[in-house]
Amino acid sequence: MQWDDARIFLAIARAGSLSGASAALGLGVATVSRRLDRLESALAMPLFSRHHSGYRLTADGQALLAPAEALEQAAQALGDAAQTQAQVAGVVRLATAENLANPLIAPSLVHLFARHPGLRVQLVSGVQTLNLHRRDADLAVRMTQPEAGHLTIRRLGTLGFGLYGSAGHVQGRAGGNGNGSGSAGTHGSDPFEGDAFIGWDDSHAHLPAARWMARALHGRPCRLETNTLSAQLAAAQAGLGLAVLPHFLARQAGLVCVAQQLGADQPIWLAMHADLAHSRRVRAVADHLIELFEAHRTELDGTAAA
Repeated sequence: MQWDDARIFLAIARAGSLSGASAALGLGVATVSRRLDRLESALAMPLFSRHHSGYRLTADGQALLAPAEALEQAAQALGDAAQTQAQVAGVVRLATAENLANPLIAPSLVHLFARHPGLRVQLVSGVQTLNLHRRDADLAVRMTQPEAGHLTIRRLGTLGFGLYGSAGHVQGRAGGNGNGSGSAGTHGSDPFEGDAFIGWDDSHAHLPAARWMARALHGRPCRLETNTLSAQLAAAQAGLGLAVLPHFLARQAGLVCVAQQLGADQPIWLAMHADLAHSRRVRAVADHLIELFEAHRTELDGTAAA
């Protein structure tokens, strides 16, 4: 038998006529009659007795009414489940750096949630403590290329860094070297002699920004060392010295660029476990991040206002 013919059986039983069933189903009367004949033939039993006043269930038809209704309910449940599955809903755990999470990613989520009201995001800063292979997170946005493995990786863009200070500090620098237009190291043998610097502590000496500063200082210590970028940004705003900062953060804070190109830029990577690449909720967040970083590409790499 054709399972869908059970709809025909139920419609005729409820309407009491072919014309009534035809109207309820949106099918022609001839189609309804033909499919009823096919069902009765497949079951080898008459389901209705035909009268001038309409169609009445036979004893066999009456016995099959409850199973047909159960089949109808199962079909409806299947359709409901498929519709729910098609919706983007559930929790996605996203790991990223604080300097991207707070000023860029978190504010953008209002648009993502407007498109997908059933979606929830857990935004976790400090990706060094999270491991995609252990499923600590579903997605990660990082400034270091993820380890090889069962991951789907995509480059989102570049995070550009420059040397920045407050307007007052830059104005009062010894020698007034910075003009914000060129590369560091073009104003004599030591363009930063006498400058105070804000840098990273020893635990972050591997970062490109920290390595550049070590070269620029020629062994001199920083006035202030921190373990967070937000602390360096605040210290630069307070006029404590010069700091190597992402262009987009420094410009938002109203800082003045002393050197635009340091060779400390870092690629931005999006990584997810390959098994989650086809998850609707994870894909929705990933697509949102790809669109977000593309929209802010020149702002992030520093070319927007160079």
